[in-house]
Amino acid sequence: MNAFTDLSMKSDEVLRVELEEFRRQHHDLDQAITALQDRGSSDPLTIKRLKKQKLQIKDRIAYIEDRLYPDIIA
Repeated sequence: MNAFTDLSMKSDEVLRVELEEFRRQHHDLDQAITALQDRGSSDPLTIKRLKKQKLQIKDRIAYIEDRLYPDIIA
C-alpha cells in the first residue's frame, strides 16, 4: 500500500491531526530553504532535495484536504 491508500482508511479526526502536522512540516521546510538560500553558500543539491520533499508534503496536504472537504456541486 502506498501512503495515499493508507490515508483513505483513516478517520476524519486522524486526518485533521495529520493535516496540521503536514502543514507544520511544510512551513518548516519553507523556512529551512529560505535560510539556506539567504546564507548563499548552501549546497544546491540540498536545496533541491528539500524543495522536492516540500512538494511531496504539499501533495499530501492537498489529498487530505480533498478527502476532508470534497468539492460538492449542488
